[in-house]
Amino acid sequence: MKVLIIEDEPQTAKLLKEIIELQPRAEVVKIIESIDESVRYLTAKANHPDLIFMDIQLTDGLSFEIFSRVEINSPVIFCTTYDQYSLQAFKANGIEYILKPVREEDIRKAFEKVERLRLAFNTDNEIISALKKTFAEKNKVKSSILIQHRESYIPLAITNIAFCLLENEIVYAFTFDHQKYPVFKTLEEIESGLDPDLFFRINRQTLLNRTSIKEITPWFNRKVIVKTNPEANEKLIVSRLKVSEFMNWVEKP
Repeated sequence: MKVLIIEDEPQTAKLLKEIIELQPRAEVVKIIESIDESVRYLTAKANHPDLIFMDIQLTDGLSFEIFSRVEINSPVIFCTTYDQYSLQAFKANGIEYILKPVREEDIRKAFEKVERLRLAFNTDNEIISALKKTFAEKNKVKSSILIQHRESYIPLAITNIAFCLLENEIVYAFTFDHQKYPVFKTLEEIESGLDPDLFFRINRQTLLNRTSIKEITPWFNRKVIVKTNPEANEKLIVSRLKVSEFMNWVEKP
């Protein structure tokens, strides 16, 4: 963890550095004494400390001025002799407010707080990442696919497809209005563009629309047969290894 110290009292800065570097993986990258120098340092793209320890009253003014001159995304631990600035501190990225004289116990507790917050924000980031992935997948879902009709290609609404079957190495889409169309794509290509909440690959030859399911009947070897509306000309058998997943999918809200 890269730590920046902004402190104009040399003895306090030295003590802070010694205590901070007792913490696991903590490294003080620089000690700065003034507002102007802090702004110059933080403006540089290469300088992004993970944590800042900051005094409030510096030789050239209150350190809050730094926040009005440069964007700071790092969490800040304020170390000061005065307690009247706590509200301003927490409005300025402050996560802890330590009164001088600085003690090792205070610094240790501050680092523990930083770690708790880091874990919490990491969890949030994982959730956000998962939501982004879900939305991205939803955005990939197609509303129609092209099928061959006589000498032309026409779009067929996904919602009109009851199921897709692989017959003699050609995939056919069977629709709710009892039509059958060749789709010159593999089942895998078709499946990748479908909403997984609406379609399920019950075996290597069949993609099934949830709304077409009429009845599910047990079959031998722990498989099940799905009867659909419209009816298929052949048995739609769910692979034994997929039965449990399929039944859970059918019951999904």
